[in-house]
Amino acid sequence: MMNKQYKYETLVRAFHADIYRYAVWLIRDKSIAEDVVQETFLRAWKSLDSLQDEHAAKAWLITILRRENARRFERKQFDLVDIDDVVTVDERATSDGHADTHAFHAAIDQLADEYKEPLIMQVLLGFSGEEIAQQLQLNKNTVMTRLFRARSQLKHIMTQDKQAGGFANG
Repeated sequence: MMNKQYKYETLVRAFHADIYRYAVWLIRDKSIAEDVVQETFLRAWKSLDSLQDEHAAKAWLITILRRENARRFERKQFDLVDIDDVVTVDERATSDGHADTHAFHAAIDQLADEYKEPLIMQVLLGFSGEEIAQQLQLNKNTVMTRLFRARSQLKHIMTQDKQAGGFANG
């Protein structure tokens, strides 16, 4: 039987990068995401004994992360930052040679949350439709419809952006 410290370190090594990536997408502020991820792993440590199925560890950590993010809003409404300011600052600070990546992120940001969140969970975290349905407490068919619509809207947004910016860049 593994000791708690080893089990925890294995969990952190295996999932920290995915959990952090998801937090950045969800929160859109790297420093706040780091704090929420740290709180997530702290809570994971405290309740590690409740993790019965190690194959479900990623989903378990995502659930903890989503709850930690929700707690952030419950605790401090007055500490919120205008998301438009955060996105603008981030784009300018990292735009060196990554125009396509930023265009893609900007396009995803234009999606409604109900479409964006399942898409991010699938693309960044590799969750299946069923796993996303469990995480978001939705019917699997609803998730699959939202994923289809997210991709369709994303394609439409990217096509519009390319046509609008094509003459300026080429």
